[in-house]
Amino acid sequence: MPALYPEIEPHDHGLLDTGDGNLIHWEACGNPMGRPALVLHGGPGSGCSTAARRQFDPDAYRIILFDQRNCGRSLPSAADPETDLSLNTTWHLVADIESLRLFLGIDRWLLFGNSWGSTLALAYAETHPQHVTAMVISGVTTTRRSEIDWLCRGMAPLFPEEWHRFRQGIQSGAPELDEDMASAYHRLLNAPDPETRLKAARDWHDWESASILLAGEGLPRRWADPAYLLTRARIITHYFVNGAWLEDGVLLKNAARLAGIPGILLQGRFDIEAPLVTAWELARAWPQSELVILPRASHSTANPDMSAAIVAATDRFRDSCQK
Repeated sequence: MPALYPEIEPHDHGLLDTGDGNLIHWEACGNPMGRPALVLHGGPGSGCSTAARRQFDPDAYRIILFDQRNCGRSLPSAADPETDLSLNTTWHLVADIESLRLFLGIDRWLLFGNSWGSTLALAYAETHPQHVTAMVISGVTTTRRSEIDWLCRGMAPLFPEEWHRFRQGIQSGAPELDEDMASAYHRLLNAPDPETRLKAARDWHDWESASILLAGEGLPRRWADPAYLLTRARIITHYFVNGAWLEDGVLLKNAARLAGIPGILLQGRFDIEAPLVTAWELARAWPQSELVILPRASHSTANPDMSAAIVAATDRFRDSCQK
């Protein structure tokens, strides 16, 4: 079997009005009567992708995807500097997931999340465990301060040239080169001058691209779109400067709330962006989870070993449900 299922198109889609000025784009693929599964994209702010539809057996699963607030096809877009992000927090997203579940008439669903999506999956499942049948998460993160610091500074010794450019990117906009990088870029990404904002978005993604290219994978095609870069960088830094509105370490501390929910944690040994330690700690705190370490995989779901492991995991839950 190929690593991913064949390409499919949604059989339903729409915009969910959250009642606070936001419209959330959602789509449903696969079997309308199948086992519900929700895909939580990364970033935050990356938006859902067509490849994510292909990680589930379309004959067995009712696959739900949505663009989180202010990104992808959801409105308003964070690319517009006038878009207020104060109503875009982890807990707004958790509420959006629950609203979408009720709107679609789903009682319980499987959660899949990669990278930031794994943080959001954990936040939702620990808040609404009665509505979660199982979880598959890859590139495991909990968005602790230590994880944010690693992404914004800790990786520097691995990429000295890229780090130098990343620091130089804030020289004209910040008095100190050693200040918090997320805060500095957050300020630049919200500057009045459009060229300043776009340069900051590109500089931010140039820094992120270092770890992606190290893994031997090409950059996502969407990264060629300036509006996409602005959207994603603005939302990421918005979350990072606020610690994702999570008490530090709370998702690990509250892992006992996941009791009774089976989970598969997929982690690449060469995941530079989300080092293995977080997945290992989560597996110890969540007895019903299984940690699968992929010796040649990195952070991206496009990695062949990672994509194959995701499909194998969703197939396992498909088959166990049918027994």
